[in-house]
Amino acid sequence: MHASSCSPSWRIMAVTILLAASHISCAQSKSRVTKTESVDIVVDTIARNITIPFGMAFLPDGSMLVTDRSEGKIWKVDPKKGDKTALQNVPAVHGKGQGGMMDIALHPDYAKNGWIYFSYTLKKDSLNGTVVERARLKGNALTDIERLFTCSPFYKNEAHFGSRLVFDKGYLFFTIGERSALRDSAQKLSNHFGKVIRIRDDGSVPTDNPFVAVPGAMPEIWSYGHRNPQGLVLNTVTGELYESEHGPKGGDELNVIRSGKNYGWPIITYGTEYTGTLINNGLTEKEGLEQPLKYYKPSIGPSGLAFYTGDKFPMWKGNVFTGALALQHLNRLVVENGKVVKEERIFEGRNWRVRHVKQGPDGYLYFSVDGGMVMRIRPAK
Repeated sequence: MHASSCSPSWRIMAVTILLAASHISCAQSKSRVTKTESVDIVVDTIARNITIPFGMAFLPDGSMLVTDRSEGKIWKVDPKKGDKTALQNVPAVHGKGQGGMMDIALHPDYAKNGWIYFSYTLKKDSLNGTVVERARLKGNALTDIERLFTCSPFYKNEAHFGSRLVFDKGYLFFTIGERSALRDSAQKLSNHFGKVIRIRDDGSVPTDNPFVAVPGAMPEIWSYGHRNPQGLVLNTVTGELYESEHGPKGGDELNVIRSGKNYGWPIITYGTEYTGTLINNGLTEKEGLEQPLKYYKPSIGPSGLAFYTGDKFPMWKGNVFTGALALQHLNRLVVENGKVVKEERIFEGRNWRVRHVKQGPDGYLYFSVDGGMVMRIRPAK
């Protein structure tokens, strides 16, 4: 039918349909913009179908390495195309419960030595535990794999592994949870549970670690009294190491980690048992035990930490970001003079279990969501 033969009523209907379509398109476009307290942002999906995208690292060529915790895979992701390739020769992991292929990090001198560091849970007979290894990447396969650390002891359950990796001045720091049922082990120096660990980049133990000379103590321990620490990042302005950990029912913590300090679990906590009963009669402070920089009550379920230093979001410079698994958002904190003075909860209502957050070399923020997507935050144009 030619346009000249259209009846007026048909033309009116066509215009109405076009206007409606235009309205829907505009609405969809607007829905992609998220308003925060200081900037409007847009989220781009970088990768999909990564069940639990636990760890992220950025390669010099612009691609990303993303671990899939439960599937035991390491993906190489092209952020521009959204393509992903599973790396070959990845060690077999124990991907049960909260275990699997955990965090991943590049050596600070990666351009020279090519070392990639990763943590995962390994099964040994009926028990399991955390190991840290390093390898090089040749094409899409891992080579030169070396074991640097093995948690002691192994245990039978599949909870509270912690497992974040951070480099600082040639040392590798990483976290290990207290394995839930063994909460009292967090106070004992004879095991690695509920600890922040510090080793050299080759796996050797630094001679200035705080408990090297203590009889019966694990020499790799840097701090203790932690529950399930799933966030670790360096504040590059102050040089402080920030750690976040899951409390029980309430009592999630953000801590500044210092050598040899005891962070209290399970002697002190701002949380309760999941039944609501008090832990250690509700004690929240005790001499000799560290207080958190911030605690969350109710729990947000903190996972992953980022300290923002880029120029894409100047209003966020120096802010701390953590994922929130339980309350499903991206948590932004402003820290001034050693105190948290502001909190913002971004993406509330999206039903996103934010697993990790990391600043990219391009200055944008990247975050991962269980289910499982990797996404990039950029300012709205």
